[in-house]
Amino acid sequence: MMPANDLGLPTRMVPIARALADRGHEVAVFNPAPAPAKLIADAGLRNLPMPAWPLPVPKYGIDLAALSSAWDVEHMLGIMYADAEYARADTAFHMDLVGDFNPDVVVDSFGLPTCLAARILRIPLASVLQGNFHPASDGFLWWQGGRPAGLPSAVAAINQVAEEHRIAPVARCVDVLAGDLSLIVGTPETDPLPAGADVTYVGPIIWQRSNATLPPWFTALRRDRPVIWVYSGTPRYGGAPTPFDSIVVIRAAIAALRDMPAHVVLTTGYQEVPREFGALPSNFRHAAFLPAGATAERSDLMVHHGGHGSVMTGLSAGRPAVMIPTYTERESNARRVVALGAGEMVRPTDGPDREKHIDAPEFGAKVRRVLSEPGYRRSAERIRASMGDFGGVQQAADRIERLAGG
Repeated sequence: MMPANDLGLPTRMVPIARALADRGHEVAVFNPAPAPAKLIADAGLRNLPMPAWPLPVPKYGIDLAALSSAWDVEHMLGIMYADAEYARADTAFHMDLVGDFNPDVVVDSFGLPTCLAARILRIPLASVLQGNFHPASDGFLWWQGGRPAGLPSAVAAINQVAEEHRIAPVARCVDVLAGDLSLIVGTPETDPLPAGADVTYVGPIIWQRSNATLPPWFTALRRDRPVIWVYSGTPRYGGAPTPFDSIVVIRAAIAALRDMPAHVVLTTGYQEVPREFGALPSNFRHAAFLPAGATAERSDLMVHHGGHGSVMTGLSAGRPAVMIPTYTERESNARRVVALGAGEMVRPTDGPDREKHIDAPEFGAKVRRVLSEPGYRRSAERIRASMGDFGGVQQAADRIERLAGG
C-alpha cells in the first residue's frame, strides 16, 4: 500500500492479507505509516520495515490542490510522476522492496511504482481497485461529461523507465494498475464499469476481527435517540492545511449536531481529535478506533468524507450516509451513493485560509432529512441485500491464489 497515514487502503487490503495468511500462505504487507501499522499489527500480520534507503521525495513538489481536483487516475498519476527522475527512483525503491521478499504474487491497490516493479520483475500482479480507479472507468468527474484535453501526463516519464528495464511502453499509465487480475471492491451498482471490462467484482471488503466487540459505553447508549457515527478519517495530514484534510467533517458535526437529540460517536482512524476543538459537546463520544462493521450496524446514520471504504462500510450494513467529500475522488463516491438514494452530500468550499468550510445549516438539515425519511434507509438496505451476491474477501483470496498458482 502507499504509506499514507490513513486507513482507506488498509481496511481494503488487510482483510485479504489476513485471509491468505489463514490459508497457510506466507504473507507480508507494507505500510509503515503509524495508523496503518496499528491496524496491521492488530490483524497479526507481518509488516515489512522501511528499507534502508527512504522513499524518494519528488524534487519538483506535487501540486496538492491540482491532485485533489484530478479528473481521473491518469490525471492524478500525471501530477505525481511526470518527472522521470522521481518515477525512476520510486520504481527502484519498490523493486528492492518486492525483490527482497520475492513473492509469487504482488497484491496492490493503485500504487503505480509497485505495479511497475511487479511488471519489471515479472511477478504476477493482482490489483484491488474501486471502480473509478480502473482503466475502463469514466473517471472521478463522471457527471461532467467528456475528459478535457491537455491534462498532465506521466506517460513519457514512465516509458523512460520502461525502456531502461526493457519492458513494453504504455499508452496510459492507468493501464499498468489493472495488472493480471483486477478485483473491484464493490458491485456493478456502486462501482459501475463498462460491460466489457475485464474485472471481477468481489463486493465490499471491510476489516474487523472475528472477535471484535463494541465497548460497553457504546452498547449502553439509549435506544430512544438515533446514533450518528461520524468518521472523519485523517483530520490533518501535516502541520499546515492541505486539500486532503478531513477536519471539516469534525467541524461540521460539532456545529450542526451538538444540540441535536442524538448520540454522536466520533472516530478518527487511530488519530487524535485536533486540540483546537477542546472539549467535545456533551452528546459526543470519541474513540480513536472502533470495529467498523459492528459500529455501522449499531448506528442509524453515517457521516463521513466520501472515502470508498466508508461508503462500503455503511452500505454493507444497510445504513444511509451524509457525506462531506473533500476531493474529487471522494465526491465521485458520494455522488454514486446519492444517485442510489442512500444518502445526501454537502460539498465544502475552499476558504482564503486554505481550510475547507461547510454550510452548517445545510448539513444539519440533510442529517435530519436522512434520519427522518425512511426511503434512504430502504435504499441502503436494498443495496446491502444485493451485496450478498458477491464473495467478498474469500472470493478475492480465491482469485489471488489462482493467480499465484496455489
